[in-house]
Amino acid sequence: MNVPLVATVADTPVHVDEIDAREALLRNGSRAARLPGAGTSEGRQLRRWLTQLIVTERVITAEVTARGLTARGAPTEAELLPDATARLEIGSIAAAVLADPRARALFADVTAAVRVTDDDVADYHARNPLRFAAPREVGHGWRVPAVDGPPLAQIRPAITELLLGAARRRAFRTWLDARRAVLVRLAPGYEHPGDPRQPDNTHRH
Repeated sequence: MNVPLVATVADTPVHVDEIDAREALLRNGSRAARLPGAGTSEGRQLRRWLTQLIVTERVITAEVTARGLTARGAPTEAELLPDATARLEIGSIAAAVLADPRARALFADVTAAVRVTDDDVADYHARNPLRFAAPREVGHGWRVPAVDGPPLAQIRPAITELLLGAARRRAFRTWLDARRAVLVRLAPGYEHPGDPRQPDNTHRH
């Protein structure tokens, strides 16, 4: 019996039973009660998200192999995604695949040449002078926001780290989107959850 295709990655098929298995794993997990009902619009969106996750994992695996990378020496997940803002910046699919140390090694390889300039750092400090300012102690354990920010020389490393992390996440997401556009073909019904052409997309302007 032919198993329906949901996608191809570099002409390699992804079958619907892979989506079924991944969905079943979620529905049998500790967060099952939070998931949308199967067969609903939201449930179909979950399956589209899982499809995106699986094809992205395939793209990552192909690129890791092509570049001869291993997980050895890969940055930690916390280094690449230090907070919720970073996860929003890079997107839920990319954030999910970066749980794999091989994907993090690929991230490091893809973004190795990304830099931020001294002007970038100075401009950020000028726009956000209180970003790294410690709150003022006013007695009895109370603190209030700072009035004056620290000088640029004092917080340059912190700003550089902040901007470089964001720039690397943008670069990786852009690269990943481009590789998926080349390698991935989705079957009808398994479009990206945000594709405005599919009927379950509820994002409207």
